[in-house]
This record gives sequence, C-alpha cells and structure tokens, in this order.
Amino acid sequence: MIFLPIVERELRAASRRRGTYWNRAVAALAAILIFGGALFFEAHQPPKELGKDIFNALAGLFLFSSLVAGVRYTADCLSEEKREGTLGLLFLTDLKGYDVVLGKLAATSVNCFYGLLAIFPVLAIPLLLGGVSLGEFWRMSLVLANALFFSLAAGVFVSATSRVARKAMAGTFVLILLIQAGLPTWGVWLARHGPANSVNTVFLLPSVGRAYALAFDTLYRVYPDEFRWSVLLTHGLAWLFLALASIAARNSWQDKPAGAAVARWRQRWQRWSYGNAAQRVAFRTRLLNISACFWLGARQRLKPTLVWAFLGLCGCVWAWGAFKWRDDWLQEGTYLATALILHLTLKLWVASEACQRFGPDHRSGALELLLSTPLTVREVLRGQMLALKRQFLWPVLAVVGIDFLFLLAGARRLSSAGDNFWVSFCGAEMVLLAADVYALIWVGMWVGLISKRPNRASGATIARVLVLPCGVWAGLLILTTFTPFWHRVEDKWPFYLLLWFGLGMITDIFFCLWAKFRLLRDLRTVATQRFVPRRMFFAWMKPGRTQSSPALPTAVTSET
Repeated sequence: MIFLPIVERELRAASRRRGTYWNRAVAALAAILIFGGALFFEAHQPPKELGKDIFNALAGLFLFSSLVAGVRYTADCLSEEKREGTLGLLFLTDLKGYDVVLGKLAATSVNCFYGLLAIFPVLAIPLLLGGVSLGEFWRMSLVLANALFFSLAAGVFVSATSRVARKAMAGTFVLILLIQAGLPTWGVWLARHGPANSVNTVFLLPSVGRAYALAFDTLYRVYPDEFRWSVLLTHGLAWLFLALASIAARNSWQDKPAGAAVARWRQRWQRWSYGNAAQRVAFRTRLLNISACFWLGARQRLKPTLVWAFLGLCGCVWAWGAFKWRDDWLQEGTYLATALILHLTLKLWVASEACQRFGPDHRSGALELLLSTPLTVREVLRGQMLALKRQFLWPVLAVVGIDFLFLLAGARRLSSAGDNFWVSFCGAEMVLLAADVYALIWVGMWVGLISKRPNRASGATIARVLVLPCGVWAGLLILTTFTPFWHRVEDKWPFYLLLWFGLGMITDIFFCLWAKFRLLRDLRTVATQRFVPRRMFFAWMKPGRTQSSPALPTAVTSET
C-alpha cells in the first residue's frame, strides 16, 4: 500500500485545479498592494526606518492571517465528512486515522501554504531598504510558517471532534485564542497579583507572538534559546493536535447517544432559545401572521439578545476605560478604534448570518420542499430579510447613533480643518455601515446558497463587499503617486476620502443588485440542483456557470 495515499491523491488533484495557481497569484498581488500602501504612507522616513517599519507591519499582518487560516480552511474539513456520512466509509478500508487526517490537511491547506510562499519575496523587499538583517528575515519566515501549521492543525483537531460547521469554526477560533492570547494574559495577571515582578516564560513560549518579538535581532541576541524553545513548543503543539485528531477521527464518526447531562443542557438551551410552550405558541402566532418564512428564520429568539449583549459588553469596557483614563481616553483615536471594532464585528456577524439563510436548507433539501409550497420567491426572500432585520436593525441604528456622538465629541476638540475632515469621515463611515450591511445581506444569501462549504461562504461574501473596494482603493492610491495630479494637489485628504467612499458605495450597489437579481431569477432553479460553483477568478461574473452543469436556465415560475 502507498504511504499516505490520500495525501498523494489530494496533491495530484490540487495540481490540476486552477484555483491553486490563482490563489498564489492573488496572495502575491495582495502582498504587493499592502507593501505599496505602507511605502506610500511612510515615504517621508529615512530608508532604514522605512524598511524596518514596513517589515514589522507586513510580518504582523501575515502572522495574523496565518493564525486565522485554520478557522477558514481546516475547521470544517472532517466535520463536513461526518455530516455527509462519508467519514465512516474511509475507515472501511485499510486507511489509518493519520492517513485521513493528513490527507484532509493536505487537501485543505495546500492553497494557503502556496499563498504563504508567494508572500515571502515581498517580505524580503525591505532587505533592500536597510534596517532589516538577513537573519531577521529567515527567522520571521520560520515563525510565519510555524504559525500557519499550528493554526491548520488546531482546525483539524477541532473538526475531528465536531459535527456542526459553525461550532467547529468557533471552537477553532477559541482554541487558538486561548493558547495565543489567553495564556500570556493569564501570565501577566499572575505577575501583577503575585510576588513575581516579571511574567513567567512558561505562559509566553506557546504564543507565536512571543516568537515574533524574539525574531528581531535586538531580542534574539539576548534570548536565542527562548526563541528556539518557543518555535519548538508551537510546532510540537501542532503535531499533538494532529495526533489527537487521528485518534478522534477514528472514534468519533459514529452517531452516539448523548448522555443525561448533555441532554439536560440541550433542553435548557432550547428553552432559552425558543422559550417554553406558551411562549413558543405566542411567538409563532405573531410571526406567522406576518410571514411564514419570517417565523422560520427568526425562531431562535436569543439571536437579537446576543447582538445587544455584545454591544453592552463593549459599552462596559468603554465606560471602564473612560473612568480610568478620563481625558486620555476621550480622544479621536479612541473614537476611531471603537467605531472600527463595532463596525467590523457587526459586518462580519451579518455576513455569517446571511450565509446561513439558504445554504443549510439547500444542502439538506428543505429549501426545495419549501419552494414546492404556494410561497413565491419574493415571499421567501421577504421573510428572511425580516428575520435579519429583527436581529440587526436596531443594533446597527444604535452603532450609527454612537458614531454620531463620536462625530460631535471629536468636532468640539479639533480645529476648523481637522473639524471638516472628521465630520466628513464620520458621515461617510455611517453611510457605508448601512450600505455594507444591506449589501452583505443580499450577497450572503446568494453566496451561501451556491456554496458547497459553509465556512467558505462568509469569506467569499466579505471578500466581495469589504475587501475588494479596499484593495482597489489602495492600488489607485499607489498609482496616483506617479501622475501629475499628485504633485498639483496640496490638500489630498478630500481625494482619499471621496475615493474610499465612492468605491465602497459602487461596490455595495453593484453586488447588491447582482445578488438580488440572481436570487429572484435562479433561487427556484438552484434549489432543485446540487452543484459546485466553478472555482475561477472571474466565475462570479459568469451567471450560472457550474462545474457539472451548463448555464442555469432562467427560472420560469408562476410569479415571474
């Protein structure tokens, strides 16, 4: 028997996929744009400082992307096989647990590994500017590769013990967060409340952030052994996760009855989510009088409460900071950071919920049964929109109100020129929040419907609505530096702001209309088909093209 047969098969399959090469090219292009943007905004510094700052920023950004790769790529690799009932079939053969685990790891991580290789040449460009040594570059490359391996292994381990995609992704995120941030935070807390004046290195070594800090020459010369132990410990944890996943994959694929304690907790959670019998009847009656699909999408009554709980927690943290630091806290930087956290969290949350509207029902066949009723496509879409509106409308309006308060507070502290910029920026930010949320809802519903893997749907939605305009904006800013316009204009911030706002609005309008048109036209047709969208760079621009079927015919229904 061939050693690691699934790994060999998946690598051969990946070599024939267009996406493998497109992903590597797109990763390199994104790294070049980030490098160009950093060079654009820091061009006034001396070359040595410029090279060091750009290297630090690029390495930190790539480190973060490596840590979250496991959430996107491997968190659902084995749990998907469990849901489809195919994991047990693999163990009817002579395959071992490590064969399956390493095969799924190779299948899901080859793209992100190639992407990491593509960004290494861009990371080496600061060597030409000075301020960065060759040793720092190679040590940082080792830290990035190690962080990627750790994240992917953590995702495989959590996926081996889970069955639901969203729980697997959340569990992977929590596991990575506990090791990478929880242990250092705990060490800092013990150092402050204990007799020791410094943090014990035991709490710092498992974190790749510690290895990232020690990779630079100033600290590496002092703590070379600590850097090596940090890298080895993170690498060992990754192999430990893979070993545990190999054991769990072989023993957890069967359906086992839940224990009494688990059953009780499930009943309690169901009562909290849906209410008791009387509450469910009253809630169902009220929603069914509006729309049947509204009730289907809004049955879990706790979803709006969770959004408000997050906003309340952020409010408590913000009030604590204002009480502790007072005037140092009440500044434009704090307002901007708070708005960024609130906006980004809400947008990611909206995209995740929108992708869950039709995707699971499409894969289970429930959507096809729903559309066999007298309900029209417009009624189905209206019900799902009402459910999302019930969950997010008032929280979004509350965040807009907070932005308005930040606008007023910042305008009182600034001069006339700064006042104009601050008011314009805050106004554009509030408008884009509403536009992005509305676009994410429509695009998320369509992408979630046609995506085979639920963990990819949210990423594809965010890439279209949020990442694409930012990338185009950064690229255009770099190009403008080579035009005569750049040297003639003295005050450039209105151009930056107008370009950012215009690209965001154009992207939102285009993708919103595109997704809404596709849902109204093809929802009934797509619900009856099981297909995988063609993985091409411009596949989203070709309506209805699939890998196993020709162009989708226009849905001829009674309502159209």
